[in-house]
Amino acid sequence: MQLGDVLDVLDLDVRTASIEITRVEIDSRLCEPGTLFFALQGESAHGVNFVDDAVRRGAVAVVASTKPKSDVALVLVPETQLRALLAHASAAIVGRPEQDVELVGVTGTNGKTSITTLVASLARSLGWNAANIGTLTNERTTPAPPELFRSLAELVNDFDVTRGRSVVALEVSSHALDQHRVEGLAFAVVAFTNLSHDHLDYHGSMENYFAAKASLFSAEHAARAVVWSDDPYGERIAEMTKLPLTRVRRSDAKDVVTSLRGTMFFWRSHLVNTSLIGGFNVDNALMAMEILRTLGADEAAIASAMAGVASVPGRFEVVSDRDVVVIVDYAHTPEGLRRLLEDVRALSNGGRVITVFGCGGDRDRAKRPEMGEVATANSEITIVTSDNPRSESPDAIIDSIISGTVPGATVFRQSDRRLAIAQALSLAVAGDAVVIAGKGHETTQVIGDLVVPFDDRVVARELLK
Repeated sequence: MQLGDVLDVLDLDVRTASIEITRVEIDSRLCEPGTLFFALQGESAHGVNFVDDAVRRGAVAVVASTKPKSDVALVLVPETQLRALLAHASAAIVGRPEQDVELVGVTGTNGKTSITTLVASLARSLGWNAANIGTLTNERTTPAPPELFRSLAELVNDFDVTRGRSVVALEVSSHALDQHRVEGLAFAVVAFTNLSHDHLDYHGSMENYFAAKASLFSAEHAARAVVWSDDPYGERIAEMTKLPLTRVRRSDAKDVVTSLRGTMFFWRSHLVNTSLIGGFNVDNALMAMEILRTLGADEAAIASAMAGVASVPGRFEVVSDRDVVVIVDYAHTPEGLRRLLEDVRALSNGGRVITVFGCGGDRDRAKRPEMGEVATANSEITIVTSDNPRSESPDAIIDSIISGTVPGATVFRQSDRRLAIAQALSLAVAGDAVVIAGKGHETTQVIGDLVVPFDDRVVARELLK
């Protein structure tokens, strides 16, 4: 594809416009012959510093806001236009796959992965082509445009063209909105789950965090909206948006009966019987079902399809339901952990709750004491351990968490996560529930520069033997 067609919104000279482009990248290490390299401002360095590396690996043209030293075909644009142009080029080079599907965008602090996974699963049960993109499928919650549009193209290519409809549910993070990663995408439905303390190291304040999320709910991005309005920030969005809106509340689920085997409730007068566990998953199910209803699916068919929906990996995943119940969950925010532990308490039949968790390094430090407070306020025993410490000292992270714990709470510290899980299991007696929180579906642990195999579910099963 010629550069003039990839960047058809710009007026390029004939020579530059005729350059053949096969790939778009923002990471010089991923460049190959025929690549168009976008030199963006990163968190610690500007992409213009990596143009030489990109060219060595095969980049044939560069889009940047400042002139690099390298002798390469260059398209200069203002810094403010770079990210929007990147999304445009990334879509064009793979054939604009977003035009062949109905897109669902889900944003919020907690629940994005569960809801997008449920939407895709329900749609498949209805006979549609469906998939989801996010935490379970890609390295980032919302991939950067080159990876995002390649992922979309791969999904669309695999869809069965004989089926009537195709849906892709996309997790939309606040970082993605702030960095224009979903620029130019037209969502059939956008959904909001909730907002609580997270990513303030990036956004600076809850208001900035909220503003990033709320920006998705405009006619520029979407046709319709589904909003969880039991959350005060959700209600704010519901009041602000001009999009056709469906409000969703916990009260939409009638006669809820839940256990460690599954959940039953009535929704819009239809019986829903699902293997999903816990109150928070009732919320997720309600959101997913309303999204499908907003897309035009039949209510009775949606309710019936919930019976075939599998649990989401690493989300209230019951590793053992014998004498001691063991649950692995991705909860890594104060509100997410609180909701998880409240659900466990409601299902524990009077036994103790023993919680193992840590906080990730090189991430929002302000939430660590809050996590310590939430864990100890909702557990009889808390074991603070390592999550993904990355470049930080595991013990320093643990110190910060423990600084917020409730006075008098029973708290242990053990930086080795495997030993921490073993300690929790050794302390548990019949009737207790052990909650291992923070990593959920993850299969590795990042310690310094090392990425080592570690899956809470696998480790727990090994120790239980």
